[in-house]
Amino acid sequence: MANREAQNPVQLDDLYRDLILDHYRSPRNRGEMRDATVAAEGLNPSCGDEIRVALKLDDGRVASVRFTGTGCSISQSSASMMTEQSDTRSVDELKQLSAAVQEMLTNEDFDIDSVDLGDLEALQGVAKFPVRIKCALLAWKVLDQALASASGGELDGDSDIQTRVATA
Repeated sequence: MANREAQNPVQLDDLYRDLILDHYRSPRNRGEMRDATVAAEGLNPSCGDEIRVALKLDDGRVASVRFTGTGCSISQSSASMMTEQSDTRSVDELKQLSAAVQEMLTNEDFDIDSVDLGDLEALQGVAKFPVRIKCALLAWKVLDQALASASGGELDGDSDIQTRVATA
């Protein structure tokens, strides 16, 4: 089976662009969470994007997720899409999803058909613009920081994208 994007790249690019803009204009799960189990925040210093992710965990699953932040349409859309795909997943499932999205954004040889990313495939187009990749990665790096903190672990630092545990 041929790659879905190769079948009609122009229409898919338009669809993906529309999906990203929809998440920017009408972000899902945007706002504060007062009863978070864990929270983390991050900054992309190259463009000033900021994201804070708060998670409420219950028995190893995400019961609720919210984000706040400022930045470009890519960073804010990526955060919105991340939260939409995070709800009700187990922590392990969410770690796997985050790894797959980050691999899709940073590895040009990533096989998009090897994993079901759903609407998150829309972010694949960002990889065509190297200067914007960090914008899309920010929310996912912050999520990784929050999940590492929740499990008592530490996250390997990425010097280009600064994250830290925040007060929940």
